[in-house]
Amino acid sequence: MLEGDIDLEGLSPKEAPAAQAAAAVDAEGAPPRRPGAQAAAMRVNEKYSTLPAEDRSVHIINICAIEDIGYLPSEGTLLNSLSVDPDAECKHGLYFRDGRRKVDYVLVYHPKRPSGGRTLARRVQHGDVTPAARGARQDQPLPGKGSVGAAGGPEPPMDYHEDDKRFRREEYEGNLLEAGLELERDEDTKIHGVGFVKIHAPWNVLCREAEFLKLKMPTKKLYHINEPRGLLKKISSVLQKITDPIQPKVAEHRPQTTKRLSYPFSREKQHLFDLSDKDSFFDSKTRSTIVYEILKRTTCTKAKYSMGQGEGRKKDSALLNKRRKCSKYGITSLLANGVYSAAYPLHDGDYEGENVDFNDRKLLYQEWASYGVFYKYQPIDLVRKYFGEKIGLYFAWLGVYTQMLIPASVVGIIVFLYGCATVDENIPSMEMCDHRQNITMCPLCDKTCSYWKMSSACATARASHLFDNPATVFFSVFMALWAATFMEHWKRKQMRLRYHWDLTGFEEEEEAVKDHPRAEYEARVLEKSLRKESKNKEKRRCIPEESTNKWRQRVKTAMAGVKLTDKVKLTWRDRFPAYFTNLVSIVFMIAVTFAIVLGVIIYRISTAAALAMNSSPSVRSNIRVTVTATAVIINLVVIILLDEVYGCIARWLTKIEVPKTEKSFEDRLIFKAFLLKFVNSYTPIFYVAFFKGRFVGRPGDYVYIFRSFRMEECAPGGCLMELCIQLSIIMLGKQLIQNNLFEIGIPKMKKFIRYLRLRRQSPPDHDLYVKRRQRYEEDYTLEPFAGLTPEYMEMIIQFGFVTLFVASFPLAPLFALLNNIIEIRLDAKKFVTELRRPVAVRAKDIGIWYNILRGVGKLAVIINAFVISFTSDFIPRLVYLYMYSENGTMHGFVNHTLSSFNVSDFQNGTAPNDPLDLGYEVQICRYKDYREPPWSEHKYDISKDFWAVLAARLAFVIVFQNLVMFMSDFVDWVIPDIPKDISQQVHKEKVLMVELFMREEQGKQQLLDTWMEKDRKKDEPCNNHGPKACLDSPEYPGGAL
Repeated sequence: MLEGDIDLEGLSPKEAPAAQAAAAVDAEGAPPRRPGAQAAAMRVNEKYSTLPAEDRSVHIINICAIEDIGYLPSEGTLLNSLSVDPDAECKHGLYFRDGRRKVDYVLVYHPKRPSGGRTLARRVQHGDVTPAARGARQDQPLPGKGSVGAAGGPEPPMDYHEDDKRFRREEYEGNLLEAGLELERDEDTKIHGVGFVKIHAPWNVLCREAEFLKLKMPTKKLYHINEPRGLLKKISSVLQKITDPIQPKVAEHRPQTTKRLSYPFSREKQHLFDLSDKDSFFDSKTRSTIVYEILKRTTCTKAKYSMGQGEGRKKDSALLNKRRKCSKYGITSLLANGVYSAAYPLHDGDYEGENVDFNDRKLLYQEWASYGVFYKYQPIDLVRKYFGEKIGLYFAWLGVYTQMLIPASVVGIIVFLYGCATVDENIPSMEMCDHRQNITMCPLCDKTCSYWKMSSACATARASHLFDNPATVFFSVFMALWAATFMEHWKRKQMRLRYHWDLTGFEEEEEAVKDHPRAEYEARVLEKSLRKESKNKEKRRCIPEESTNKWRQRVKTAMAGVKLTDKVKLTWRDRFPAYFTNLVSIVFMIAVTFAIVLGVIIYRISTAAALAMNSSPSVRSNIRVTVTATAVIINLVVIILLDEVYGCIARWLTKIEVPKTEKSFEDRLIFKAFLLKFVNSYTPIFYVAFFKGRFVGRPGDYVYIFRSFRMEECAPGGCLMELCIQLSIIMLGKQLIQNNLFEIGIPKMKKFIRYLRLRRQSPPDHDLYVKRRQRYEEDYTLEPFAGLTPEYMEMIIQFGFVTLFVASFPLAPLFALLNNIIEIRLDAKKFVTELRRPVAVRAKDIGIWYNILRGVGKLAVIINAFVISFTSDFIPRLVYLYMYSENGTMHGFVNHTLSSFNVSDFQNGTAPNDPLDLGYEVQICRYKDYREPPWSEHKYDISKDFWAVLAARLAFVIVFQNLVMFMSDFVDWVIPDIPKDISQQVHKEKVLMVELFMREEQGKQQLLDTWMEKDRKKDEPCNNHGPKACLDSPEYPGGAL
């Protein structure tokens, strides 16, 4: 077989004509022995090539459309552009070299260069043409791949795996041509060792796929949007004038009085749509979405090495064929297997520069991704137009969340200022700071720690009042209602966006799309079906055939093989090893988190004991602050590191489960990642809030860890201040480090490294070299889009900090607000300048994240109830005030909460080494607990006061939880999910759509009646004058028979 010939063996009858048409093209791009075909090819060359005739290295391949599967006839083209000179008409890589066809998508691969001599020959000689054409199922290389004769000698041996990747690319690109797409290859790029395949979707393909995907497109019909009237109109106009300075200068953000009626695109009803400008009817976002859907469902399944030579090639061939039998390669699988290194749509152009054409990317950079516009609203409609609905919904949700933090921050500041204003009037803290009350406290550790004065904890007691005051309870109730209001406000905002973005009927479309199986799932199902088929074959070999009709048996076997994968699906038995691995891994990761917290506890205890032996009085007086601060910093570093580890583990655990659909995969990944990161972030805080100081025992009978470390106690003012320190440092540290280091520093460092690499590989005039790079080359150097899960996860964890422990840190909403103002612009700048353009994805809501938010909001009510009741001293103060106070004031509260201990009852080896450290001998020391005194009959037993306080605490939890839950549900019930004006507009759209189709049907009926009337009038002369007159009439030009 010659180089230019094409093997048609194994092709179906439908594929043979396409292959024969392609095989007629010789090595110079012209069909031999057929002048007519040669002239046609030359005309097509002249149509699409922009190079002079003598320098042309562009070769056209005509691929016949397959009408049987619903594809419209189209002229698929594969252009091999190897010219070094930049073409001005391609607009810096946004268009094909003809300057007319827009690049909708780009595939990137690494072409294998066996030797340097061959590479040089390819760059110098533009006439080194390969076998010119091939069909979708042919085994010859595509143009631009080189040939044996191109380098003037035999081709060096190539790695079989690289050759297999090349063959799969050829087959896949041939299948894309069959689907109607048009391709153009560029291997002579400014980036060393990288090739690009540019993809363009012609008009007929866009129409076909838009109909398949049921994309809603605007029709010619315009209607007026209902506007508010009377007082509401005046209020809205005033608000519009007030907020005009903070509105982005974007056309899409301006209030609109009219809206186009939208309808799912249909080729039969093209007259309904405004097709005056076909180039802009489908915007770049929609075009890339359509191409991506074709890339996902287009597969390649054929093996290269069906017949090999030598033992090594046979071994490689067997491995490749065995692997290929178990999967069909769509774009996701091809990317995972390294056949292509990247696939992405292009940005609209540059975002900065004086001579840059104005585009949506530049507008987003100026009005959205700049820190100078932090005070403005986001241009959400433009974000949706450029990035798609899913990303638009994320930024809309982030904007609503940030706006709702403003009232929460104001109330939190008021609560904090109230604490500052009343700190000097707080009687318990005044009693603790009174040096005249000679209260001697028991040692905080064995042996090395000595007795200490309660007045030394004066600063901690005063600081605790800033966050532990009656206003804290009000703020907790307010934040619970705030969370419910925020959720309802977002639901209403979401419905408005769904109406404006034409997603009101998206539920039915989503049901059809979400059931589409993933490539990994199909591969596992096919593998299972092949195992099942091999077992059936073995059984049939053992059982003798009773049927004498071998042909019927063969047909049955073939039909069973065709429908094998339809019947087979993955059951819980197939997934049981993955489920078991998930369970064990998650339990292990949670245990690791608990072990780290335990290690930090041991660090705190041992460090406190070590610092107590220090001879410096200043060190010993600041033991608690030093230990708390260093332990929190250790917790922060561990949390940040484990967050990254747990994210990778959650993705791996989800992959081995092999979920059926992308939606199921995303939901399972989010659930696992949230569970692990929730435990990782909040476990140290839960320990301080609910466990520290609860199980310490008493002097003379302490609880020990590993028989040597005594459990740590809370300060005399309670653990709420320490909880506040823990929460604030972890929250602020995560935001500052993750936002500044991970989201700003690391991407910039990666970009700087790529810049150094490119500069090392580039020619000396590097600045000119960078300027000449095409758009697809510039986008290849950007970071790939990794999904919205990290962005949502960061905000959900922050939402937990704001709501779960807000009773201990009223300033949490303020710090969250300041962070989010920066976060919005930071994420916007990352999407516009640092990331490749993601594929637009339609979505009607934020998905599982809404359920997580609701769960966190419900959990926040319970946790805040327990924090107020058990962590703070709010309930003990109430109990003392109304049950034990002699004069109705808080005087004597501190003494009431302290129990007495006789130092002679210390266990052997636990008494202080220096009992005279305070300058006098101590016989009775005090500790915080409700126990009987040493002179009582039941000394050191739990007193009745303890049970009274415990009952009050439990009662408060029950009342607080039910009251706040009822109020939250009431807010949920009062505020409707769908705004009234939006429901009216949706109903109006349905009525207008019915009227439009009724008028269309009436027009068709009138036209039909007109035609029938004309036919009736034609038949009247025949009936009145006989058949001869009818035959001689001018309506029958044939005359008499």
